[in-house]
Amino acid sequence: MPDPLDLDRVRRDFPILDRRVGEWPLTYLDSANTSQKPKRVVEAVARHYLEHNANVARAMHTLGGEATAAFEGARAKVADFIGAAGPEEVVFTKNASEALNLVAHSLGGRLGVGDEIVVSVMEHHSNIVPWQLLAERTGATLRWFDITADGRLDLEKAVAEHLINERTGIVSVAWVSNVLGTVNPIREIAAMAHRVGAHVVVDGSQGVPQLPTDVATLGADLLAFTGHKMLGPTGIGVLWGRYDLLETLPPFLGGGEMIEIVRMSGSTFAKPPARFEAGTPPIAQAVGLGAAIDYLNALGMDAVAAHEQELTAYALARLQEVEGVAILGPTEAVDRGGAIAFTLTTPDGLEVHPHDVMQLLDSRGIAVRGGHHCARPLHERLGLTASSRASGYLYTTQSEFDRLAEGLDYVRDFFGGVR
Repeated sequence: MPDPLDLDRVRRDFPILDRRVGEWPLTYLDSANTSQKPKRVVEAVARHYLEHNANVARAMHTLGGEATAAFEGARAKVADFIGAAGPEEVVFTKNASEALNLVAHSLGGRLGVGDEIVVSVMEHHSNIVPWQLLAERTGATLRWFDITADGRLDLEKAVAEHLINERTGIVSVAWVSNVLGTVNPIREIAAMAHRVGAHVVVDGSQGVPQLPTDVATLGADLLAFTGHKMLGPTGIGVLWGRYDLLETLPPFLGGGEMIEIVRMSGSTFAKPPARFEAGTPPIAQAVGLGAAIDYLNALGMDAVAAHEQELTAYALARLQEVEGVAILGPTEAVDRGGAIAFTLTTPDGLEVHPHDVMQLLDSRGIAVRGGHHCARPLHERLGLTASSRASGYLYTTQSEFDRLAEGLDYVRDFFGGVR
């Protein structure tokens, strides 16, 4: 077992955690939405702008060389962090949504009438809408995995219905659900897909920040994730792909450094990853992501994952002690991530709207998310319009979930007529 995180030391790296909201200490439980940033990430971005700012791959002066070295150095850090074969397999985008749209356009262009795309009902909108648009453009059919009563992918039903079959061209699923917390069996799904010649795309936005990642064994052909959920800046995402696949894909956007030769009669395109990075890329953001990876590596992803597992187990148990709380998804920390969505009901059967839950908790300094969490189809499948969601990260303490539980008692009693 890895050594436990020194939370007192870790929390000192995040000045925002010392904030107060009114008279209350900030209790930040919205890390599945975006993580907080350690000082060294903020300082790395500031230092880049103050000392090394220039465009990359085109300015041959000293600052241009420094900026290019920092940008490509960040790419190498990402590649090493996820176990890629090399930096050339790492494409920088502005977020995971852009990465998934890139795949839907470039890889999806191979599909046509009669082909099928498979997703799941638990997906974030970013892993549903691009495939819907692709189906509309190509005439392909969109199908999806259902879930079981305990919030896991229903693989038995999928097999019985021949969900993945010889017509399947692309299977795209989340590694970890941002609502149910479910960790999906990617290798098993990938084996099913690869047997019929389909490509596997994984949305790793909730997985890469909290789980050790090795793309060589994950089973995916392409993996998308975002920097801002793993201590990095906003405005930076990653698409990893097997190089032999990337080099067969056409560009997504045109312009800038994605070209090889441009003539008025036509253009040829650079090799990956430049082929997919049109225009000025997110340079300072990549530098910040590199600093975030340095921070995570210093802690150790095994230690981060162990903390997340222990914290999730505690949070699940603690929230189930609160009268009126119903957890969505698995109620034990087995193959489960740290996002915990729930509903709250008063003793007389009134379901408290998640926006009311969020606002009253915020009045006590507790930050959670309320809504459908960009997963409306999943909420409809569960018979809900919305839910509340609490999520910690490597800087979160068990006592913060105690504060949440006490806050939920307050919210329930407020709407239940108890003063």
